[in-house]
Amino acid sequence: MESQELEFHTAEEDAGLRLDVWLTEKLSDVTRSFVQKLIEDKHVLVDGSAVKSGFKLKKGMTVRVRIPEPVSAELKPQDIPLDVVYEDADIIVINKQKDMVVHPAAGNWDGTLVNALLNHCGDSLSDINGVIRPGIVHRIDKDTSGLLVVAKNNAAHLRLSDMLKRHEIVRTYEAIVDGVIREESGRIDAPIGRHPTNRLKMAVTFRNAKEAITHYTVVRRYPSHTWVRLKLETGRTHQIRVHMAYIGHPVTGDPLYGKKCSLMDTGGQVLHARFLEFMHPTTGQFMHFEAPLPDYFTRLVDLLESRSSGG
Repeated sequence: MESQELEFHTAEEDAGLRLDVWLTEKLSDVTRSFVQKLIEDKHVLVDGSAVKSGFKLKKGMTVRVRIPEPVSAELKPQDIPLDVVYEDADIIVINKQKDMVVHPAAGNWDGTLVNALLNHCGDSLSDINGVIRPGIVHRIDKDTSGLLVVAKNNAAHLRLSDMLKRHEIVRTYEAIVDGVIREESGRIDAPIGRHPTNRLKMAVTFRNAKEAITHYTVVRRYPSHTWVRLKLETGRTHQIRVHMAYIGHPVTGDPLYGKKCSLMDTGGQVLHARFLEFMHPTTGQFMHFEAPLPDYFTRLVDLLESRSSGG
């Protein structure tokens, strides 16, 4: 991976925020300590000048960031608790917690799901995706919680990957989104590609894009939010987050495509991979898994219920 050069501009609502806190939200899937190291090493310039992590931002500032080419690191098993929903000799299904990155990348060489899997599974992970992503068939974002299946051998990995391409792995999410969706259900068919100016974002675009289709159904409406169930027909990076923002209903708390939740600190987007269905890659048996809604999701629902009932 080559070094990246990024540019951001501060808005009125950013005034008074610490640079390191603000930039951690802007840079998806990196830790605050990584951002602080970038600032310390003068890879972050505010209006052309190097500043400290605690620098307070003002409206209209230009923040340029250089993310150096990562130094290859040896992956180490780490004793990190995993919520194992199912496991056999071929696959392991994990209910990933919020704040956990799936696989190592720049700024996150440890503390990832892969580090935890190496500790839990030992050598029993497929190596098709190389040493950085052993067993990883599909991923979910750092601040998205919920279910994903991991392959424990190459035969299972190849079969699962083929099923993914054929849309035979059914992934259903639940989310709270901003605004009130009037339709009971809908289909978003809009191609997704890399954002033309912000390389960390994806966008609905017809340039160098891939087909992306998301189905949604309203679960419950609130005065200013909607609880929705979403089914992926395709699996593009940030697909649900991009599509919901595209139709004017960004996922609540999404720092990249929406805005912070005003009711509580959600720690990022309120998006949970709740259901996972597929045929077992070896036995052919139908598998159905459900991950209960996590605490951050139910707390927001309780708040919304309370406000809508006048409590």
